[in-house]
Amino acid sequence: MLKLNIESLDKSSKARAGWFETDHGKVKTPIFMPVGTQGTVKAVNQHYLSEEIKAQIVLSNTYHLYLRPGTEILESAGGLHKFMNWQKPILTDSGGYQVFSLSELRKLKSDGVEFRSHLDGAKHLFTPEKVIGIQRSIGSDIMMVLDECAPYPCDYDYAKNSVQLTSNWAILNKEAFENSSPLYGHKQFQFGIIQGSVYKDLREKSAIDLLKLDFDSYAIGGLAVGEPTEEMYELVDFTTDFMPTDRPRYLMGVGKPENILEAIARGVDMFDCVMPTRNARNANVFTWNGTLSMRNAKYKDDFTPLDGNCNCYACRNYTRAYLRHLFIAEEILALELASIHNLYFYLQLVTEARKHIVEGDFFEWKNKTVKEISIKN
Repeated sequence: MLKLNIESLDKSSKARAGWFETDHGKVKTPIFMPVGTQGTVKAVNQHYLSEEIKAQIVLSNTYHLYLRPGTEILESAGGLHKFMNWQKPILTDSGGYQVFSLSELRKLKSDGVEFRSHLDGAKHLFTPEKVIGIQRSIGSDIMMVLDECAPYPCDYDYAKNSVQLTSNWAILNKEAFENSSPLYGHKQFQFGIIQGSVYKDLREKSAIDLLKLDFDSYAIGGLAVGEPTEEMYELVDFTTDFMPTDRPRYLMGVGKPENILEAIARGVDMFDCVMPTRNARNANVFTWNGTLSMRNAKYKDDFTPLDGNCNCYACRNYTRAYLRHLFIAEEILALELASIHNLYFYLQLVTEARKHIVEGDFFEWKNKTVKEISIKN
């Protein structure tokens, strides 16, 4: 198993501060993982990611890396760590969410899912066994199982069948993992994914099915796909009660800064989301006093930093007026600076959360901070 060494527990919530270790390094939790879908975090080079943003672990995607550059290139390079020159841990999503989002290009089968590439229309088949093999070729430190992410909304019967399929595939995922070996001399861990849409009894069934298989740890999937925010919080709170306390808990694809803080309060340790970089490329900047829309005319002659409470490269060296100018002029540097800042903010957010868990005032700090960062400017 991937052991979570717990340092502190919050007295007023389910928040935990801890750490786990892979062969590529130690990860302090709670943690946010920047998304490097295709072996790169968009608009941010690996040096800034490691040294400036202080990312401890990044996420890449099995589906996209399988299509290009392909497993042959990855194996020739010695795995994704060497290929992208990243010495810290990597987690890979199984590609299941990407495949299932291609609803018009895929066909669900009992042994896997057949799909057509969004790049050239070529037909492919993902089975649990194949997805594990691809992730062996990638060499990620943490690999996710192939599951079905049910759409929202979906009726109870669809969700029930989806959970059963995910449970059946989980067995095949675990067998494939145990019957194969890492390719590059470092240990790989495997996480199961708890599904069940918005139905608590199905979430419980999924958790129980997966716990029987004793994965290295577990994730919560299928949330932040359109359900009301309060319902998401309720389901996270419900599901973490079934997850082992001595392993990191991962909430997949979440989300807004306030979502992350509320999920930490409900016992989650790991997060990923494209939001900081995607929003940055659309001129939306997260700050401790709310979100800024950098194309707004009011920043035309605002020569203050993006965020006076931030010490990132962008905030130390440039002003709101300059960043607005870059976006209006459609300069590529705008994407880089905004992305660096947003990722720095997300990592600073979970670092501060960790500090307040240790200090014993997380719940009070969280409630105050959620109000401040949710403002739209």
